[in-house]
Amino acid sequence: MASKMIFINLPVADLERAKRFYESIGWKVNQDFTDCNAACIVIDDNICLMLLTRDFFTTFSERPLGDSAGTVNGLYALSLASAHEVDALTEAAIAAGGTEEVNADKRAQEAQVGMHGRTFIDPDGHQWEPFHMAYPG
Repeated sequence: MASKMIFINLPVADLERAKRFYESIGWKVNQDFTDCNAACIVIDDNICLMLLTRDFFTTFSERPLGDSAGTVNGLYALSLASAHEVDALTEAAIAAGGTEEVNADKRAQEAQVGMHGRTFIDPDGHQWEPFHMAYPG
């Protein structure tokens, strides 16, 4: 039986800038599924992003495209193996042109349950929430 995979489709204003951002944080472009309208970004064997130009993105739905730069349209939480990986990914995102959103109340709540998380926003306004959960046992 084949593994399940997830493909997250994100609209981007500048495809080349978006590809550079995600490559800068350590994710890979799959050239087999990349052209002038879209780029496949491989996070791991089961998770990929499809970065789509805004015009191309609108061909997939008749619903209006949201403004991810000014409003929250989704939160992309990504479980990582350690708090160090969370920090390294977030720092790489900031160095690549992303911004960090700091919510002290949220961090305090996460710490109470043994979780370490941070939040970064990519240049197109997509919000990522890498986290590590220390499971008891």
